[in-house]
Amino acid sequence: MAARTQMLQKWPISLPSSTSLHRSRNYEAKTRIRARPISLSIVNAQSDVKKEEIVIIGAGIAGLATAVSLQRLGIRSLVLEQTESLRTGGTSLTLFKNGWKVLDAIGVGNDLRSQFLEIQGMEIKSEDGRELRSFKFKDEDESQEVRAVERRVLLETLANQLPPDAISFSSKLSFIERSEKGEILLKLEDDTQMSAKIVIACDGIRSPVAKWMGFPDPRYVGHCAFRGLGFYPDGQPFEPKVNYTYGRGVRAGYVPVSPTKVYWFICYNSPSPGPKITDPSLLRQKTEELVGNWSTELLNIIKSSPDDTIIRTPLVDRWLWPGISPPASTGTVVLVGDAWHPMTPNLGQGACCALEDAVVLAKKLAQVMKFGTMSIEDAFKSYGSERWPRIFPLTVRANLVGTLLQSENPVVCSVRNNIVVPKLVRLGPMLEHTNFEFEPLY
Repeated sequence: MAARTQMLQKWPISLPSSTSLHRSRNYEAKTRIRARPISLSIVNAQSDVKKEEIVIIGAGIAGLATAVSLQRLGIRSLVLEQTESLRTGGTSLTLFKNGWKVLDAIGVGNDLRSQFLEIQGMEIKSEDGRELRSFKFKDEDESQEVRAVERRVLLETLANQLPPDAISFSSKLSFIERSEKGEILLKLEDDTQMSAKIVIACDGIRSPVAKWMGFPDPRYVGHCAFRGLGFYPDGQPFEPKVNYTYGRGVRAGYVPVSPTKVYWFICYNSPSPGPKITDPSLLRQKTEELVGNWSTELLNIIKSSPDDTIIRTPLVDRWLWPGISPPASTGTVVLVGDAWHPMTPNLGQGACCALEDAVVLAKKLAQVMKFGTMSIEDAFKSYGSERWPRIFPLTVRANLVGTLLQSENPVVCSVRNNIVVPKLVRLGPMLEHTNFEFEPLY
């Protein structure tokens, strides 16, 4: 334990400070809070500390799905979200049948299906417009289900399953400690303090809790992505299929999301993540520089995208090497989703795996909270042991797929476009990872 404590103390974090926070309960803190390092020191309980059984940090996909999963099992949790409302920015994400299986299990699948198109297949072209390959998902796997879902709608749908007081907004973590009684003390930037028996960290790829637990920052993989959401108020004209174009060091794609919206992306090589770009005109200019000579369909979709839907993000991942990476939990603190296993989007499994994490963890916690069949620590260890053999290979595979697709080498690109994609790739085996079984929640 001493060795473990020393390792955790090697990773202090200074969290950014904030000037004004607006609590969901209309509380306003006007005092600037000085950031404090996160550490694993032992503290004494204080009388003004609020008591919570389970605290979930982060109201993203992983956090809300975990909260809903627990609620389905009759277990209450409190979700802390650092922003003033749901983080509904971003564009859309692709969910395969494993993701839909989880959404059905937690009771929101049909609500979402009614709003988004089922994608029938995919078509792959070279940058000169030559078709390399086309597939139909049902031909390869009758049970496959693929839909692109707006992130905003997914988050709102999940949040609407929870009681009104289940999410505390403007609740940014500034300090985390373990009490002498073994509980976790959390301090927020407005000086609110609470203790929790269980902390579930779903705070994303830059998770402060993951760093506190000894995890390194995610690694930049060498390429960035532009993403956006084209809007067609009179109806979009595209067939329900994924359209990919592969170039040298650049690839792009688009897929209809709903009758009026089309998701698109451009992925390009860059030696460094570069500065953050938020100016919409500059974002559009960069996309035109990358694919200006490609399909006019793609360019028209980009032009039809509202400014607030266009984003640029560096792509990162973290490989959970056996025997080297820290475990998914320490004591009664556990990581879920991107906080534990950020992966590149090349397999479309980031959100799906976060949803899987949520139901697996909830089921194991239910064994603790309702039946007492194991300790919290053992439940979290069991969760990590069960999820790691699935997460680690997917993270590595997604990275390698991206490396092949982003190659700038003309020989590699020629082999990819003339041999690998047209003759060797089989969609069925490629999507084998979307088969996922888990115990029913109830």
